[in-house]
Amino acid sequence: MKADHRAAAGLSANLSGALLMMASMACFTVNDTLLKATGGAVPLFQLLFLRGLLATGLIALLAWSRGALRFDIARGDWGIIALRSMSEVGAAYFFVTALLNMPLANITAILQILPLTVTLGSALLFREAIGWRRMTAIIIGFCGMLLIVRPGPEGFTLWSLYALIAVLCVTARDLSTRRLSSDVPSLLVTLSASVAVLLAAGGASLSSAWVPVENDLGLLISASSFFIVGGYFFSVQVMRAGDVAFIAPFRYTGLIWALILGWIVFGEWPEFLTLLGAVVIVATGLFTLYRESRLIHR
Repeated sequence: MKADHRAAAGLSANLSGALLMMASMACFTVNDTLLKATGGAVPLFQLLFLRGLLATGLIALLAWSRGALRFDIARGDWGIIALRSMSEVGAAYFFVTALLNMPLANITAILQILPLTVTLGSALLFREAIGWRRMTAIIIGFCGMLLIVRPGPEGFTLWSLYALIAVLCVTARDLSTRRLSSDVPSLLVTLSASVAVLLAAGGASLSSAWVPVENDLGLLISASSFFIVGGYFFSVQVMRAGDVAFIAPFRYTGLIWALILGWIVFGEWPEFLTLLGAVVIVATGLFTLYRESRLIHR
């Protein structure tokens, strides 16, 4: 009976982690869509600073209302929060720099190795077991992603290296989150990351002239702030729940959201290979979920 209870608890944690991952990917993708809808009318770092200013205010208000603005946590946890925040800033810098200098398909393909790097990093650092079926599902999902983005033949460049560094930064961010004590409020971690990106974007924005923000742009930026708050918060929560090897494949659902929103908002109708890749990604996630439920009920 106790073994069944522990098994059910493990499945519940993994299911929660999968839902949190999908929510995180949905929020980030909607945020990206809203930013893209601004059409480059606002300089990038000004855009990120304004979004960050609103997002940080929302997170701070939410953290205060829920009593998460605590400073009595362990020194080791503060060190991990600082590492995570620096990783968030590094990821933003290297990602944006690479994005401005290489095709979107290429950088997207490189970033999608994150489920592999996070899963492998978790196995190496935290000794989490990775079965060959789980790893196969992740690799197949990665192949499905390649069908969607279909990287061009430009080859590996300096900017590809920047993208890989961004992957390492995000991997460090996610893995460091798992080392936090359970009594550290997730909203405090979220706020720290948001403040770090806000300060970095604010400093970078001083290198170029600011432009006036029209009403329509202001609405888009405000809406993106709301969704980036969700993305930040869920990305913290997801790394504190369940087994990384189980949760990692659900990161690919961000591509599914991108397909849907690209079609609805920008009229980008996906090609056959794109749809095929989406089916492969969904299938690997469903297989992982099915495999986990079979193991639990043995």
